[in-house]
Amino acid sequence: MRNWKSLLFVMMATMLVLAACGGDKKSSKSADNEFGLVKKGKLTYAASGVYKPFNFEEDGELTGFDMEIGAAIAEKMGLEPNPVTNPFETILQGLVANKYDAIIGSMAYTKKRAEQAAFTEPYYYSGGMIWVAKGNDEIKSPEDLKGKKIGVVSQSTYEEPAKTLSDDIQYYASDVVALQDLTIENRLDAVITADIVGFEAIDNGFEIKEVGNPLWVEQPSIAVHKDNEELRDAIDKALQEIIDDGTYEEISMKWFDRNLLDIDLEDAELLE
Repeated sequence: MRNWKSLLFVMMATMLVLAACGGDKKSSKSADNEFGLVKKGKLTYAASGVYKPFNFEEDGELTGFDMEIGAAIAEKMGLEPNPVTNPFETILQGLVANKYDAIIGSMAYTKKRAEQAAFTEPYYYSGGMIWVAKGNDEIKSPEDLKGKKIGVVSQSTYEEPAKTLSDDIQYYASDVVALQDLTIENRLDAVITADIVGFEAIDNGFEIKEVGNPLWVEQPSIAVHKDNEELRDAIDKALQEIIDDGTYEEISMKWFDRNLLDIDLEDAELLE
């Protein structure tokens, strides 16, 4: 009888210990996921790292407009910024797989992307534009691209419009490399990318020029996991705070000599 009571006591004690461990584990998990973050205390955000001047590597460090906006937002949230890189063509898949908390990498909002992620308010506006070599006088409008070789970044918002203009598409991992190829004879006829990126390339000595006006206006926004509305709302709040206190304009002026949110959207065709 005494042995039976001893065994029962041991079993009950074991169950209490397991229950206590389970409770601690649940509490720890909750603590480690404030705002739904992968690791407490850090905001891990991804970019391609090859989209100068928005996000690129310099002296072994990630820098650029996107990186500084991400750092400012993380600071407002009381978190440590932790930028990482991921190829743009799989960056959304990485978010879905919880490899990072957010994408702050010049990803424009589209209805299709919103099926896989939740998006904040735009943190800047840009226009999709056609670029050609400086000496190219044949291409003067989108209609002139029929049968021409167009360079675009795979899975970017420029891919589908390019397909409607030509059947000959050359894919790139970097817009900068595509723009460089414009200046090499018989490599490319045109590139479709953001107006800001093209003008930055010209400032860096690229012999290219724009064709007409932007085809549309994009709304680059911050993407988070589709079910993590708490994190999206917290980032939106922090974004508005850096806009209100002048931090946003300071960063924008540093990189572009203008505020990228200052745009007249009244007659603009927004990309959806």
